[in-house]
Amino acid sequence: MPATSPALPVYFQNAVARLLEHPHGYAVVEYQPGPRRLSDLQGLLAQLGNLLTQRGWHRVLGDQRRMQPFTPEESEWIRAHWLTRGTTFHGAVLLPHDVFARLASSQLVLEAKAANLSYRLFDDLAAAEAWLAKLA
Repeated sequence: MPATSPALPVYFQNAVARLLEHPHGYAVVEYQPGPRRLSDLQGLLAQLGNLLTQRGWHRVLGDQRRMQPFTPEESEWIRAHWLTRGTTFHGAVLLPHDVFARLASSQLVLEAKAANLSYRLFDDLAAAEAWLAKLA
């Protein structure tokens, strides 16, 4: 089940995810199930960066519940290009149902903390939204 109402404005969508604009001033990334191409993931994250910059936002809700594990190539690209952007933001991540995807997401969150980015992992949507609301 998606994290958000279908009524939220869609900023961008591709095979990897839908990128939505939440009225409380944060981006929502709803990852889709199924295999991904690295170029699609790169495009999604570029659009996420654009949205955050355009709106002056610093909060993201990443709904990874239906996502497959990141491939080694995707994880490496995220480490090299996303976690090193130099932009501070807060990410609430809804953990994937797939146990291997959970492990991959948890590892990237640990690396994000080392890069001074603020990510927290959640199993519950309401708790993730409440944490983001406290950061407004």
